[in-house]
Parts: sequence; C-alpha cells; structure tokens
Amino acid sequence: MSADNALTRTHAAPGEPFVWLTAMGLAVGLLMVFGLLGIIVANGLPVFWPDRVVEAQLAPGVANPVPGGGSTVVGEVVQKRIKRVPILGPGGEVLADQTEVQFFIGNRDVYGATFAFVNNSDIKSLTEPPGIFRIERLEYGIAFGFPVALESAAGSIAADSPDFLSRLDKAVAAATARRGQIRHIEKIEIGRINARLNDLRVRDGDPAAMAALQADYDKLAARARELREEQKADIFVYRTPTGVERRLPVGEIVSYSLPNQMGFFARAALCAHNVWNFLSEEPREANTEGGIFPAIFGTFVMTLLMSLAVVPFGVVAAIYLREYAKQGFFVRSVRIAVNNLAGVPSIVFGVFGLGFFVYFVGGSIDRGLFSEYLPTPTFGTGGIFWASLTLALMTVPVVIVATEEAVAAVPRGMKEGSLSCGASKWQTIQRIVLPASLPGILTGMILAMARGAGEVAPLMLVGVVKLAPSLPVDGEFPFIHLERKFMHLGFYIYDLGFQSPDSEAAKPMVFATTLLLILLVVVLNLTAILIREKLRKKYALGAF
Repeated sequence: MSADNALTRTHAAPGEPFVWLTAMGLAVGLLMVFGLLGIIVANGLPVFWPDRVVEAQLAPGVANPVPGGGSTVVGEVVQKRIKRVPILGPGGEVLADQTEVQFFIGNRDVYGATFAFVNNSDIKSLTEPPGIFRIERLEYGIAFGFPVALESAAGSIAADSPDFLSRLDKAVAAATARRGQIRHIEKIEIGRINARLNDLRVRDGDPAAMAALQADYDKLAARARELREEQKADIFVYRTPTGVERRLPVGEIVSYSLPNQMGFFARAALCAHNVWNFLSEEPREANTEGGIFPAIFGTFVMTLLMSLAVVPFGVVAAIYLREYAKQGFFVRSVRIAVNNLAGVPSIVFGVFGLGFFVYFVGGSIDRGLFSEYLPTPTFGTGGIFWASLTLALMTVPVVIVATEEAVAAVPRGMKEGSLSCGASKWQTIQRIVLPASLPGILTGMILAMARGAGEVAPLMLVGVVKLAPSLPVDGEFPFIHLERKFMHLGFYIYDLGFQSPDSEAAKPMVFATTLLLILLVVVLNLTAILIREKLRKKYALGAF
C-alpha cells in the first residue's frame, strides 16, 4: 500500500506546481488588465463631471503663482501629489515629502497658463465662492469669473437683475443657432459650390455657369459675414477672480454653468451633456477642447474597410494553400513568410503603403483618370482607402493562419462524402468547407480588427491627419470618398499626449479618448463574436 501511495505521489506531484503556476499567471494577467482599465476609467471619466470651484486663501508671505492673484487662488482642485523637496535639517540638507495641490485656474488669455501649483501647507482655508461662472469658450478654453453685465442692442442689464440669467440663456441659445447656420453655410453650401467651381475650372467649363456659381458663392459668403457680425452684437462682461474685467462676445460662448450652485442631479445632467458633446462635436483649440466625433467616425470606417479588404484576401489565400496548392518546399516557404510577416514592425507596412499604394497605385490612377487635376493629387496622396489597404496587408497573416486552421479542422469525411455525391472540389469548398470554417474565419477577423484599430504608426504615413475638415462618408455624391484624409482615435491620443501645446490640460482628454477607443474595439469585436457564435451553433452538428 505504501509503495502504491509513493508511486501515485511520484506521478501526481510534478503536475501540481505547474497547475498553480498557470493559475497564478492568469490571475496576474487579469489583475493587470483590470488595473489598467481602472486607471483609464478613473482618470478619464472625471473630465466630464463638473467640479466645484474653490478659493484657496494663502498664508501671509506666500508667493502666489497666479499673476495678480493677491492672496487667493481660485479654480478647480485637480489633484494632490507628494513631491520630494530639499530642506535644511540639523545635519544638513535632506529630502522631505511635501504635498502639492494642483489647481485648474482657466483664464489662459489672462494668466498665460491654465494650472497653478500650491503647497498644501501654504493654504490657510478653502471656500466655495458663490455666483462664480464657469464659461466654456471657442478660444482660450475655460474661463472663471463673476458676471458684471450683459450688453446688447436693446440695452445693458446688470448681473444682479432678476432677468439676467434668462436674457443670457436666450442670447447664448441664439448664438449657438447662428453658429450652426454659419457652419452649414461655410462647410456644406459653400463647400459644394467650391467643388463645382473647381470641376468647371479644371475642365474649362461654361463661363456662364461659373459666373452663376460665383454669384451664389458671394451671396452665401455675405450671409456668413452678416451672421458673424451678429455673433459680436451681444457682449458678456465678467470679472476674473483677480479683478480683471473682460468683455466676451456671446457668440464666443459655447456653454456656461454655475458649479457652486448646482445639486447632484443638475451635475449629473451636465455630465451627461458633456459626454454627448464629447461624442458628437468636432475638436477645437488644437484638439484640446470640443468633441472627437470625426475621430470616432474615421476609426470606425477605416476598421470596416480594412475588414472588408483583409477577409476575402486572407480566406482566398488560405483556401489555396490548404486545398489547391501542392504541399512541398514552396508552400512551406510561403507559410513561413506569412508567419514572419506578423512580426514585421507596423511602420514598415506604412512605408510600403506610402510607396506602393499612394505613390505607385494612386499616382497611376491620377495619371489615368484624373490627369486634368494634376499636379494636385486626388488618389496620389494619403487617404482612408490606402490606410485601410495598408492595415489589411499588415493583418492578413492573422486571417490566413486562422482560416487555415479552421479549414483543416473540417472533418475529412464530410469533404469526401460531398465529393462522392458528385460535387466538384469548388462546390465542396463552397457548400461544406467554408460554412463550417466561418467561426474560425471570424476569429481571424476579430484578431485583425483588434490589432488594426489601434495602430497609429503606419497611418501617419498613409492618410491620418490632426484635423480633417470633411468626413470620408457624407451626403454628397459618390457618398463614400475613399481619397479623403481622416481622423483616427489612436493618432488623436498621440497628438494630445505628445503634440499638444498644453499637455497638462490634455491629460484627462487622453484618458477619456483611450477609454473610448477601447470601447469601440470591444463593440466591434463583440459584434463579430456574436455573429461567430450564431454561425458556430448553426453549423456545429454538420461540421463536427
């Protein structure tokens, strides 16, 4: 009995540590993933929640980092952090921990900076000044101030008037409506006329038609100028916390709020409004303000086009290698090359896409079909189509490998049964092999989308830009404009984090955009996973 137990322990014991080791590795991996997501959520979501504005009273003799601020610093508390500073001790200079408070003070046009750092020990008290406004502007970001008056053609109304807020609400709403009209005129109507004029100039069109279009252009431009002048008619006068009086045209106000007078539900409603604006508006102020809708749309369209390009090509290549090609040295070499392609740096694919797709293919298309537009390139420059093809080329090894494995997993008996019933090889592949392989093919597509949607380096060479004036899909014929440049969430994150003129102010937006990119990839992948599971259930009995 003891010999049997010893033998059992001898055979069972060696596997136990590896089981626990793999379990520990899985736990550590999940912990890292959820920890990263937690950091992104914790730093990204607070950007939408309206904080209270505080006034920090500084101790006597403390230097104020805010120009003209006197003994107070007014703003939103962003964070408290500990830094190591040298102090003089009994034994000489030593390093000690010191808590530093970061304030978002806004008013960049007045102070020259948007953040101020104050030692926590230098703050005597914190209060919430009543009646302070938080104003989101088209330029120079957020402004904090106390209202003084609203000046308009109908007269001036003081801030202490009971009708002041209602008048201001109406003025801001009217300015927002005019801003929409200006955008529609300049971007859609004038843009359409400019496109037609350009076509007529290139093709030596009818001068009378060009004159009529020019007349329409002049009328629209004049109307846009009138609306812009109306935007300056109403003036919002406010006083900054440092006592500087500022005059702001109401047309420059995007929105305003009184954060210190808002309850929880009002804050929650404003938070939802901020999230919606972030998702639906265009960026402003070097991408540090406004929304990111063009980047969301561009990422989605590019990923969709990439998937439509990579799946057919990858499936055809895998079917040929598995079912038609004669197995030998050449096919083995091709498989090795395909596997090695998966390890090539993405920037190399970007250089290849620039040279082959943009300059060679796009240049040939321009010379053949758009020669009248040269030297201005149409397809011979970066665009969403070339970016999609470049990423499709980069991710095609994943689809080929996944498809080959799925095809190889189809039972041999099913294929032989189809052939014995008189079906041709192609009919067998079409009716038996491909339906049974669809879950595996979709697995490859999911992996390809996950990698392609987050790539940035190759896109910087083949079509992505900091700000795209027009979406690649719109209501103008031919509706899908494959030659247009586009915005991408990954490049947007890079631009905010490393190219922003105010990187400190852009940090929350970086985390918020990162969270949105992750959610977009998850939604795309979940959609493909649900389709895969339905297909797997449909063909489970027939394939296995």
